[in-house]
Amino acid sequence: MAAVSTQTVTVRAPRRGLHDITGPIARVVSGSGLQTGMCTLFIRHTSASLIIQENYDASARADLETFLDRLVPEGASWITHTLEGDDDMPSHIKSVLTQVSLSIPILEGKLALGTWQGIYLWEHRDRPTPREILVSVF
Repeated sequence: MAAVSTQTVTVRAPRRGLHDITGPIARVVSGSGLQTGMCTLFIRHTSASLIIQENYDASARADLETFLDRLVPEGASWITHTLEGDDDMPSHIKSVLTQVSLSIPILEGKLALGTWQGIYLWEHRDRPTPREILVSVF
């Protein structure tokens, strides 16, 4: 039976949008000592998400942010859940449309990401709070 190591990585995004968290996740994997296996990530929130995306050209990430904001606009007349502000329900919808968990292979002790891939926290709120991401390595 394989051993599983789980750690919590806490991220405080300074603003809404995509934030590269590849470094902290890679450090957890490296610290595990595992050479071959799997890394799973799970964000413990309903108004932020995780994605793997282009890590070279920031315009790709800006275009994604613009697309999702246009797809799920704040202040739409059909939105009723505004308990925490106009960005409340749109942030939940954006989370549903993206991902709250990721699985990434580990090869030679490192995340097996492609050359231009990075792991991103996608903060959907205007006033971000600290986000907990469970990182399991097995």
